[in-house]
Amino acid sequence: MGANPSALDNSKISDSPQWRDGSFQNRLPSEIVDTGNQGSMALDFAKKGDIGRPALPVPLVIPDLPAEASDFAATWLGHATVLLEVAGRWVLTDPVWSDRVSPSPTVGPKRSHPVPIDLADLPRLDAVLISHDHYDHLDMATIDWLTENQTMPIVVPLGIGSHLRSWGVAEDRIVELDWDQSVDFGDLTLTCTEARHFSGRGFTRNKTLWSSWVVAAGRGAERRRVFFGGDTGYTPAFVGLGEKYGPFDLTVLPIGAYDNRWSDIHMNPAEAVQTHLDVNGALFLPIHWATFDLAFHTWSGPVEWLVEEAEERGIDVALPRPGERFTAADVPTAVWWRESARANRAS
Repeated sequence: MGANPSALDNSKISDSPQWRDGSFQNRLPSEIVDTGNQGSMALDFAKKGDIGRPALPVPLVIPDLPAEASDFAATWLGHATVLLEVAGRWVLTDPVWSDRVSPSPTVGPKRSHPVPIDLADLPRLDAVLISHDHYDHLDMATIDWLTENQTMPIVVPLGIGSHLRSWGVAEDRIVELDWDQSVDFGDLTLTCTEARHFSGRGFTRNKTLWSSWVVAAGRGAERRRVFFGGDTGYTPAFVGLGEKYGPFDLTVLPIGAYDNRWSDIHMNPAEAVQTHLDVNGALFLPIHWATFDLAFHTWSGPVEWLVEEAEERGIDVALPRPGERFTAADVPTAVWWRESARANRAS
């Protein structure tokens, strides 16, 4: 479950402009499904059948990773877990290797496909980024393994350090940032930026912050930039982030788990395309679909909508299979998911 921030943590948190009336808040008013309605939501999920899962196995690729990180490449490992190569640095986002995203090993959303690489086969990471503390983005078992077997820092929004400390992560491995704060590791700069979401691993909400991230590395004209959206609803603030931190070689943005009932805190594919344009991105990598069934749309609905929207608006989209590494010069565009969804089960 993790841990709520301690009194010491709260003294730092309370200075944040995002902290108001005892919790973190979005800058725009944002409605979230009330905890009192979660029982009816669970009943709806039970009734919807298997439309949110593939009918046939998802094709995976065992990543062919170089010995050293390249100037620019990305490997989507499923959901919001992406291995970035930025100017020779390895950065891993929202690493989740567990089979379920839940406090229980037997109950909760289960993977629709395995992770295409073992944790032991990861390169030596320069940093791990966490967008927020929901189970599908912050996985205790994965953090435990990475802490024991790697030496990289774990860079998180304010308050999430409390979870990490309760799991035994050493203080000198944890970097906590507020929106628009940065940390440098040589020429690698990681900047915590605004998102429109919420947090909580139990019934207590919004005691830790959520964020998007800017990953920048390299020097001068060779500097590379990636925008990682994590999990967010649409906000006009993305325009300002593009002006301040862009342009971006790559945007990594969520397209799945959308629903009218929580549209403020989960963007749909059309809004993801708008975000890509807002932040001035060159290439768009869609995430947060295909791996966990978290909403009421069909398994392939997000990517089909995205392809149509991207074509209409003239943006370049990378469509890798899970585990498929790509570069700007070799962008995957095949519609590989249609075979897995071909006989998609009806509700």
